[in-house]
Amino acid sequence: MPKEERFFHLFEKHATIAVAAAEALREMLRGGESIQAHCKQIFDLEAQADDVTREVLTAVRRTFVTPFDRADIQGLISSMDDSIDQMNKTAKTIIMFELRSFEPQMRQMSEIILQGSQLVLEAVPLLSSISRNAARLNTLTAKIVSIEEQADDLCNQGIKSLFVASRADHNNPGNAMNFIIGSEMYDHLEKVVDRIEDVSNEINAIVIDHL
Repeated sequence: MPKEERFFHLFEKHATIAVAAAEALREMLRGGESIQAHCKQIFDLEAQADDVTREVLTAVRRTFVTPFDRADIQGLISSMDDSIDQMNKTAKTIIMFELRSFEPQMRQMSEIILQGSQLVLEAVPLLSSISRNAARLNTLTAKIVSIEEQADDLCNQGIKSLFVASRADHNNPGNAMNFIIGSEMYDHLEKVVDRIEDVSNEINAIVIDHL
């Protein structure tokens, strides 16, 4: 029987929304007066991504023949949605603490988040023909793992810099607060990259199952 092909369109639609959210997050971390506007953009995009996720999960239940295992479809779209959810949480943290400027490592991590989101967008349409696209899919998932490692290094460097700055003037309560808030920001950014790596792991598992 023919398989339902609209899943690939929905995966691509969700990934496109995630790229837009990653672009908005990068702009937020550049600081300035546009932070609030970019934050609202992320909130709106996250809501759109939720709609796509629900559409996929509904289609899984109603479609007789799916392109690949139902659990794999659910795992993939859920991991994709987790990544944009984490971008949303990061944006909320920025607004909550009224942040207006960001460390260089934070801005670099936002670039990595955008890179990872773009790699996911390139990868998901290729799942429509796994055997033909397996090599390219493996290359893309390997790139995501590589940039996740870069993000870990940046996170560690950033937290160390915050610690050194707070220790240099330990009598200044503001330095301690900057360390606490900065560490939370790094934690959120690292989690976004981790969620993107989860997507690559889901893709990799699907490829392995179909070879």
